[in-house]
Amino acid sequence: MRNRFHYLRRVFSSYLFTKTNPLSFWHGEPEVNSRAVYDRIGPYYMRFDYKADYKGLMDNRGVPMLHYHGRIGPQYNPIAVAQYGLAHYNRWISEDQPASRDIFLRQAEWLTDTLSPNDHGMPVWRHHFDFDYFQTLKSGWYSGLAQGQGLSMLLRAHRVTGKRRYRKAADDVFMTMKTGIGDGGVLYQDAEGFLWIEEYLVDPPTHILNGFIWALWGVYDYWLYTNDAGAKTLFDACIRTISSSLHRYDTGYWSLYELSPLPLKMMASPFYHRLHIVQLDILYRMTGLPVFQKTANRWALYSQKKWNRTRSLAEKAIFKLIYY
Repeated sequence: MRNRFHYLRRVFSSYLFTKTNPLSFWHGEPEVNSRAVYDRIGPYYMRFDYKADYKGLMDNRGVPMLHYHGRIGPQYNPIAVAQYGLAHYNRWISEDQPASRDIFLRQAEWLTDTLSPNDHGMPVWRHHFDFDYFQTLKSGWYSGLAQGQGLSMLLRAHRVTGKRRYRKAADDVFMTMKTGIGDGGVLYQDAEGFLWIEEYLVDPPTHILNGFIWALWGVYDYWLYTNDAGAKTLFDACIRTISSSLHRYDTGYWSLYELSPLPLKMMASPFYHRLHIVQLDILYRMTGLPVFQKTANRWALYSQKKWNRTRSLAEKAIFKLIYY
């Protein structure tokens, strides 16, 4: 337990009191993009303005690197690259800034260049550092979230440029989205037949809500762009999973970050709780299903009560102290 306290203190000090910490990239204010459209590929569904303004580490190509400090140090994170690219795509579309178009395409080039086969020969974006989670993810791990948001990037890059390499990469990535984890993909089917796109590939799965939703938007984009019947079938199946499972993430006063099979549950941080609300709002716009709007409204009410915020933070701190 003493080592756990020291670990949390190091993480807290290094992440919160440096200008180049990874949290500065992830944790801005989630917002629906009012310019987004839902019947064709267009501006990305969230604005991501704060990500376009990222002032942290960059390589010599203008691709962001996140500084994880300690023995990990500066690293590429494919999810961050995709989100940074989507942020500049939005900025180019909404503000007609040629510089943002160039930045967006540099991220698309990096994503295309760095796709590599996993042990099953499936093309994935690897994270080349160990990451402590429910289980330690060893260097070379990949993520359903990275696959989904990278897919959204590649499709928009193909739309802008017409370059065949972007479409080929998008087709390859979509294969991982519809392939089971055991065969090298990122899709999990539970005992009841529900399909989940997993952000972190651990056993047993933890079903991170925000990662699942973000990844699923990549499937939606692929269907819009290609009219692929398999993409529509997968999207509908995953929507069925989310709509049928939202009650499991609802504590009656706050939302859960995940569904890990532990005695204590991981509460969403205030940022991720707000993100859930925005994501559910967007899912309602995509599908018209009232369950998403109703849940978003209910969770928004939870966040208005100070006691709910205080209780959720305390419970999250206890969870992090005991588990991860």
